[in-house]
Amino acid sequence: MTKYIWLTLAGMLTALFQVSAQELYVNSEPASNMAAKSLGIRLENQGYFKPDYRNRTTLEAMLGINKYIMVHGTAYMSDFYQDKQRFEGVSAYAKYRFYSADSVQRHFRMAAFAKASSIRNVQYNQEISLEGDNTGLQGGLVATQLVHKLAVSGSLSYLRAFENKGGYEPVNRNSIAYALSAGYLLFPKKYTNYEQTNINLYAELLGKSNPGKAQYYIDIAPAVQFIFNSVLRVDLSYRTPLTNRMLRNTQNMYLVRVEYNLFNIFN
Repeated sequence: MTKYIWLTLAGMLTALFQVSAQELYVNSEPASNMAAKSLGIRLENQGYFKPDYRNRTTLEAMLGINKYIMVHGTAYMSDFYQDKQRFEGVSAYAKYRFYSADSVQRHFRMAAFAKASSIRNVQYNQEISLEGDNTGLQGGLVATQLVHKLAVSGSLSYLRAFENKGGYEPVNRNSIAYALSAGYLLFPKKYTNYEQTNINLYAELLGKSNPGKAQYYIDIAPAVQFIFNSVLRVDLSYRTPLTNRMLRNTQNMYLVRVEYNLFNIFN
């Protein structure tokens, strides 16, 4: 019986990563959700080296409620706005997958997502970012197409910034964000068991525009991803501007992330 349970679990995990590993994007979220009844813990560090080295550490918990709904809770700490690291605030994210058209090694999915953040930093950037910089709300749509080893995803969202804790007014109140992401499963060439290491390559275009103002950017963010034993994920990425007319922290930033997933944590 124990052997049967482990073989069943291995089959489930192998199937999960066989059809969707290449859409676990590093800098954006796909329309697909994480496995139902699963918990993911992420530890992430992002930073830049000029004019001096600054970095942000993020701790994130992700919960797959069912195949339609997943939620995230995130805490931020950085030295972006002062000389020493300090706690910046928190955010919450939810995604609802409302459309799926699935077949063998192919699917198309659409989802709606929303995010809210509460941050205490001073505000001087023109970019609205809910990842530790601005208090605000975000809502949008994302669509993802998977064909065999290639996954392509696009998203469009609206952001609204509010006063940060401490009475810091935002430079801008409204922004539009957009992303186009592609992921390719490089290895393994053929799945035989869930212990095989996955290697995924990504290229993502990330952009924002502030309506009514000549403030916008488009970044390119190549990335490589490793998945070990179907539960441990390591992401490495670096984003750099293709065009930039916006004062912000996010240009020329590296990203290092480690994520661990627990499956079937509740009935």
